[in-house]
Amino acid sequence: MRQLFFTMLLLLVIQAPFAQQRTYCNPVNIDYGYTPIPNFSEWGRHRATADPVIVNYKGDYFLFSTNQWGYWWSSDMLNWKFISKKFLRPWNGGVYDELCAPAVGIIGDTMLVFGSTYTSTFTIWMSTNPKANEWKPLIDSFSLGGWDPSFFTDDDGRLYMYNGSSNKFPMYGIELNRKTMSPIGYRKEMYLLEPWRYGWQRFGEDMDNTFLDPFIEGSHMTKHDGKYYLQYGAPGTEFSGYADGVIVGEHPLGPFAPQSDPLSFKLGGFVRGAGHGATFEDNDKKFWHVSTVVLSVKNNFERRLGIWPTGFDKDGVMWCNTAFGDYPTYLPGTANAGGFTGWMLLNYKTPVQVSSTLGGYHANNAVDEVMKTYWSAATGNKGEWIQADLENISTVNAIQINYADQDVDDDRLGKRTDQFHQYKVYYSADGKKWSVLTDKSNNKTDVPHDYIELNQPVKARYIKLENIHMPTGKFAISGLRVFGNGGGAKPDKVKQFIVLRTEKDKRSAYMKWSPVNNAYAYNIYYGTDPEKLYNCIMVHDVNEYWFKGMDSQKTYYYTIEAINENGISEKLPVMKVE
Repeated sequence: MRQLFFTMLLLLVIQAPFAQQRTYCNPVNIDYGYTPIPNFSEWGRHRATADPVIVNYKGDYFLFSTNQWGYWWSSDMLNWKFISKKFLRPWNGGVYDELCAPAVGIIGDTMLVFGSTYTSTFTIWMSTNPKANEWKPLIDSFSLGGWDPSFFTDDDGRLYMYNGSSNKFPMYGIELNRKTMSPIGYRKEMYLLEPWRYGWQRFGEDMDNTFLDPFIEGSHMTKHDGKYYLQYGAPGTEFSGYADGVIVGEHPLGPFAPQSDPLSFKLGGFVRGAGHGATFEDNDKKFWHVSTVVLSVKNNFERRLGIWPTGFDKDGVMWCNTAFGDYPTYLPGTANAGGFTGWMLLNYKTPVQVSSTLGGYHANNAVDEVMKTYWSAATGNKGEWIQADLENISTVNAIQINYADQDVDDDRLGKRTDQFHQYKVYYSADGKKWSVLTDKSNNKTDVPHDYIELNQPVKARYIKLENIHMPTGKFAISGLRVFGNGGGAKPDKVKQFIVLRTEKDKRSAYMKWSPVNNAYAYNIYYGTDPEKLYNCIMVHDVNEYWFKGMDSQKTYYYTIEAINENGISEKLPVMKVE
């Protein structure tokens, strides 16, 4: 009896961190597959996915994305279980390109899945039990192919499909017969990009590249309060300004009017880019938006996923909150679902020590808040380590460990379900006496962006991550991120903030402000209504910024706040910019 009691107690202790976790942190921590297209791996094997769709089906969340040879499901939007499934039939081909930019729809109690294609040989799959991987063909050869498709079932049961991925042609929409999946009428043009007006739609990392016209892609429809919100991705998946826009109408096939600014937009911070995604509801009827996150190191199409709180205001404007979108955020089902925890980043550009260094992959790359850069140890052996100095005794609430791909084995091509990470994290007040913060030495799951919320916060100055097992390649870290509170003063309020809009091109503006000595970053909020500053740009280190993403025909409003390890300053009064 005593042995049974202690066994049960041990199980409770082991399970407690997961049972009580209330938060998540982008990028989404799933077992991303390795890029399965050989010509895209010229700089080395690496993980990637994009073009996500999440649907709430019978109270669980199902996530589909590009080239993963399967899909995930979760009951809490934190722990995702992968289900292996090849959706391409033998006559479809697709040895490497498996289910690209999938459409996922719900008709009654049935889930539909369909991949991008310009042919008429792709299958539409159906399931009433996707958790058990039970699928069968609904239509063997769907005659209405298209790239980046999406399905939408209206309240009256009518079914629509949207598609389009081009820098020449618009996004299209059409009604389908829900029994035969044959078209009803002809497809209609939904929207073509207008970069001459909307600066954020311009191609290029800085929205000023004239080499290519911008791409419209990634359609997704959401209905709310009788209005139809058709979302789309632009201008290019490899840029920090990759975003989802939205057009609004009174009918599923329009006409539509664009909202001036992007729906989901994340120009700065550790996670950047928020394009080609989908909106879904949680079990409490709160909206969320999942989208593609830009990495683009090994090649332009190296990407991750992010999830952001989303909603609609009293005037029917659709918004998505990405401010602090790569900091700990409350999960669905919690009291403040979608809200920022207030746990600040404690180790931005603080001192780092490491066990070894490979070439130019320096230690400080792990704390610079740039996911594109990373530190790599000389090996992937057990015992390699990295140690961050928070510089002050701080309250630590959570940590995030972001692995990078360095010297991945050549046999990694496509999806791997047999690999895992193992590590230990220690904390110390003086760098001499160490205690275990979290022990994952027996972990058997693949956790490329592992996030751990502590049951109880700890006081620490030093955090040390020690490798035990890598699934492949070197022990490499793009971000060892520590969250909590530094225990000091919040940053001072920003002074002398100016926004100079150019007369020649009203899409662009130059911003400058007096630097705040005790701040490491700033949030710039903006919008076309002083009460609706829904978009945010996070800027580190500097005190100026060129922004080229405005609607040339609208008046804008701006404010700014300063950020440090202790909190956030008061915002400035909202400024009008004509």
